[in-house]
This record gives sequence, structure tokens and C-alpha cells, in this order.
Amino acid sequence: MATAPAADQKRLLDVQDADLRAQQLRHKRATLPQNAQLEELNARLADLHEERIARTAEVGDLRRAVTKAEDDVQTVRGRQERDQKRLDSGSGSPKDLQALQSELEILARRRSDLEDVELEAMEKVEEAESVLASAVEQATALEAQVAEVTAELDVAVREIDADLVTVHDERGTAARDLDEGLMALYEKLREQNGGVGAAALVGGTCQGCHMTLNAGDLAEITSAAPDRIVRCEECGRILVRNA
Repeated sequence: MATAPAADQKRLLDVQDADLRAQQLRHKRATLPQNAQLEELNARLADLHEERIARTAEVGDLRRAVTKAEDDVQTVRGRQERDQKRLDSGSGSPKDLQALQSELEILARRRSDLEDVELEAMEKVEEAESVLASAVEQATALEAQVAEVTAELDVAVREIDADLVTVHDERGTAARDLDEGLMALYEKLREQNGGVGAAALVGGTCQGCHMTLNAGDLAEITSAAPDRIVRCEECGRILVRNA
């Protein structure tokens, strides 16, 4: 039958209290609202990063299309200027001059078509650049939010970590020189029962599982020697009497 000094069993509740507070603080740190905010913000930033890459590539392609359209227009314009000079000089046979006039008309239509293509390409570039600028602006705003939330998170984590240090020290004081067998059993039960390995017995009720013991079990427990380690018949936790 396992035993431990009654005083050690009572002090075990102080250890349990510190362990629960530490567990709650760690849970609080893991579930700080800033964590969820950062996850959402970073996901949106990742989407915007992909958007910026796609839009940057699109703008590059469209700018190359504008350059090609400008080159095509310039080529036709150069041909027009050369033909116009030859026509204006009047040199050549009437048939040649007529052919030049016909070619100038064709070049005029071709130039008009190419200028339409150039204008459309320029409009597409302007539109794509506007979308890219919007994505960049949104990303910049999100990055500022990330920095702000990260700073808030750092402050909150530091406060919790400071509390954890205090609780750790209190736990060390409470656990100092406690019966080794009692502590080993406590740690085992704490791991098996969601962080609670010991609980006070109050008015016939286990404060670990909040179940009321039947009369027979209660009588056996209350009549046991003070140094006997007793456990709840419902949850198996160490029951601390006269706490």
C-alpha cells in the first residue's frame, strides 16, 4: 500500500495548482488571437505575392507587345515617307507613279490598323499596370498590418512567458523535497488525465472529476491512515484529504 507523509500530500495540491496554471498559460500563448490574425494575413500576403508575380509577367508581355506595335507602325511610316518622296519628285513613268499612289493608300490603311493595335496594347498595359499597382499597394498595407500584429504578439508572449517563469518558480518551491514515490505517481496520473493528477476531496466529492463517492468508498478513504495515498474510484486521481 503506497504511502507518503500527509503534509506532502497536501503540498501536492500546490504543485497541481502551479501545473494547471502553467498549462493554462501555455494554452493561452498558443491560442492568442494574434496567431490567427497573422495566419490569415500571411495567407492573404501569399495570394497577393502570386498575384504580383502574375501581373508583373503580364505587364512585361504587354509592354513587349506595345514595342512590337510601335516598331511595326514605324516601319510602315518609314515606307510611306520614302514612297511619298518618290511620288513628290515626279520621277518615273506614269505607271510607276500610279503604283506608288496605290501603295501609299495601302500603307495608310495598314498604318491605321497597326495604330489601332498599338493603342489597344497601350490600353491593356495601362490596365494591367493599374491592377499591379493595386496589388502592390494592398501588399504594402498588409505587410504593415503583419508588423503591427507581430509586435502585439511579441508583447503578449513576453507577458505570458514572464508569468510562466513565476509559476515555474512557485512549482519548484512547492515540489521541493516532496516524497519521490508520491511525485512519480502524480506525474504518471497527470499525464493520463489531461494534466490533473491530484485533487482535493471536498464533502465526499472528488474535485478532479467532480463525482461524489459512494458511501462505502468514502468511509474507507476517510478512515485510512493519514499517510496512505488514496485515489478516486471514478477517475483514478490521487485524492488529498483534509485539504
